[in-house]
Order: sequence, then C-alpha cells, then structure tokens
Amino acid sequence: MKKYKWLFGLVAALGLASAQSTEVTLLFWPGPESEAMQKVLDAYNSGQGKTDGVSVKQILFSREGYFDKELTDLAAGSKEFDMALVTTYTLGRYAPYLAPLDSYLNKQNLGAFIPSAVSSLNFQGKQYGVPTDVSNHFTYYRKDLVDRLLKDTAWQTRYRQISQRVLGKALSPKPADQWTWDDYMATALFFTKSLNPDSPTVYGTALQAKNLLFNVMIWQSTLVSYGGNLFDKDGKPSIDSDAARKGLAIYTTLFKNRATPPGSTNYEYAEANEAFRGGQVATILQWSAAFNELSDKEKSPQVYDKVALAPMPAGPQGHKTHVHSLGIGMNNASEKKAAAGKFMAWLGSETAMKVYAEAGGLPPVGSVLRGLASKRPEFPLVADHINKYGFVVNGGTAAYAVPVYTALAQEFSAVWAGTKSVDDALKAATEAMTRLSTQK
Repeated sequence: MKKYKWLFGLVAALGLASAQSTEVTLLFWPGPESEAMQKVLDAYNSGQGKTDGVSVKQILFSREGYFDKELTDLAAGSKEFDMALVTTYTLGRYAPYLAPLDSYLNKQNLGAFIPSAVSSLNFQGKQYGVPTDVSNHFTYYRKDLVDRLLKDTAWQTRYRQISQRVLGKALSPKPADQWTWDDYMATALFFTKSLNPDSPTVYGTALQAKNLLFNVMIWQSTLVSYGGNLFDKDGKPSIDSDAARKGLAIYTTLFKNRATPPGSTNYEYAEANEAFRGGQVATILQWSAAFNELSDKEKSPQVYDKVALAPMPAGPQGHKTHVHSLGIGMNNASEKKAAAGKFMAWLGSETAMKVYAEAGGLPPVGSVLRGLASKRPEFPLVADHINKYGFVVNGGTAAYAVPVYTALAQEFSAVWAGTKSVDDALKAATEAMTRLSTQK
C-alpha cells in the first residue's frame, strides 16, 4: 500500500492546486473581437494559466450602450469584472477607474508591439491597456463585378448615363483603388437594380446608418478627406462646415436614390456584412476586421473568392481612414489584481497575439502581421493604409470623445433617415459638442 502513497499525494496536490485556481473575468462585447479573444482565453486557461493558477472567463454585454455600461460600473466601483475593453477613444474617461499596468507587463515583450498602438493606450505617462487590435476602414468591393465594369462597354455607357442623371457628371468607371467619393457613389448607383435593371445586385452598397457611434467613425472619412475635422486646433467644434455638408450629402444621395437597403438606418457591422455576404450589394465601407469573415469559404460561400479591398474613397485631401486601438485594461476596483495581472502579462506577448491573430483578431504586432500574411492577406494592407491614410480626429482621444461621437450619431442618423435637415443637425451637433467638451 505504501508504494501508492506518492500517487495519492500527487493526486491530492493536483486537486488542491486546481481548487486554488483563481477565476478572473473579462467584460467584452459580442462580435469578431470577443470570438477571437475566447481562443486566447482557451489557450491561456489550458496552458500558462495552469502554471499561474489563474483562469479567465468572458462576460459579454451588447455593443449598443456598451461604453456607458462599462463607465457606469467602473465609476461605481463594481467588482463584477476584473478586466474590460478599453479603447483610444474611451481611455480619457476610463483612466481614473483603471489600474496602471506598468508593474505587471513585461516591457521586453511589449517592445514587439507597434509603438503607436502601445502609446494610444497610455494616459498621462501610465499604461492602462494591452493593445489587442488596431482598427481602420476599407472599401470592400466585388472584384468580379468591378472587373467586368472596367471591360464591358455597354456597362460603361449605362454607368455614364446614370452618373450624369443622378450626380450631374458623366463619370467613367475606375479601378477601386482610384475611387473618389463621386466614383463610389456612381458605382453604388450603377449596381442598384431600381436604377439599372441589368444590375446583378439589388443595391449598390449598404450604408451603416444606425444611431451608433461606430457608424460616425466610418462616415468621418468623408469629413476628413474633404478637409474637415470635429474640432479646430483651439478645441472649438468645427463640425458645422462645408466638409461635413459634403460628407452628409454622400449618404443622403445614396439613400434618396435607393442605392442602399431601406433598412440601412438600422444597419451596423453585422448587417452590412450580411448584405455583402448574401450577394445583395456590390460594395460596402467596413471595418478591417470583416475581411477575415467575408473571405471565409464556409461563412461567405457566395463571395469569399470575389471580395477585394481598396482604400476608403478619396476627397480633395486624398484617401483617409479612421484609426484607433482596442485593448484590455484592469478594473481598479478588482480584488483580484494580482491574478488578472498574470494574465495581462501573458496577453502582452507575441505568443498570445499570434493566437489572437489566427482566430481573426488584428493585433498591432509587426512580427505577427508579417508572419501571417499568407493566411491573412489583409494584414499588410492594414499596416500600409494606416501609415499612408490613417488619422485620429481632433478630440478623438479626449475624455469627451465617446459622448461627442454619440451626439453626432444621434444627429446624423436622423439626417440619413430623412427626419432632420442637415442645417438643424449640424447646429444641434455643434451645441452638444460645445457643452460636452467644456463641462467638468
């Protein structure tokens, strides 16, 4: 019997170690980021987490209203979650309720991250997040349809006729990487069946026009490419501008001419993807994260081999794309900071970010992006477009960034739905931005 004592002792020790494992929670939102993050958690929980004596569980809350819930809970000292999503545009509001991560992170490992992504989650000299994604926008288009448009003379004639009738300009088709906003509109109009009965798609595009702050982030490429901004250099609202009017007119023109589904006023990320995936539309303006889904044969069998990427359409200032970082921060009210810190240290490594990238994430780690280029062809384009066309609007990292985006979403979605005039919306937006940016 004695010879088995060591075995019983080992089993007891393993059981005790398992019992002592500390579970920490991560508040996140549903979508491609949380799906990819779950793969990271699975890898940690089955690997390094066992050594650390830590396991991590996700808690998901709706994308709509997410930031208000998180801020409310953080400010109230909630212990419901130990870690949560932080972003470039929410950091100024959240920092007072987050725990600095400097003492937990391995600086050598973090050195593999793109410096601008790391600094985008640094506030007043302290690191408040491990960057997990860098986000930008692309023009997604059906390359089979655009290629035919560039070769088919009959289609080209119809294209010029439609653009002349609707836009007042007889435009000729161009490759997607050369599109201006006029070219984007003309292409969307041409591939709309109510305007062109021969169109192979019902609508030319699917605008994300729901009352949601992320949809303003997509739209503002129009604003910046026409030379506009949210605030001027002195911090005063500058949204009531000719650039904003031109940007709003692009969307209203497409709505008025039924080039986007009538339900687009309730569209965001998922609905735009579904319209493209289902072959309803020829082009969309979408987040970079969507390419992995739309080019997947199982998820998007109708278009996986037909989807291509181009820069966001150009204005007088050229092509422009919104850029921000997403990351994971630590709740300062957490009673499990030491355990959460062990996970955060592992998260800030190339190993974790490779798992995240392979699962569909877009981590700002150069070696990972280069190493997975054959599997994720959009990765080199993301890096290239961010370097060439990326911008962060004035006020985009301020404590009032989210409330300002939310106010703009409310006003602009009303314009696109046809329930408010452009002048009234811009006036109301300016008043809201002034109030939000100056209140203490």
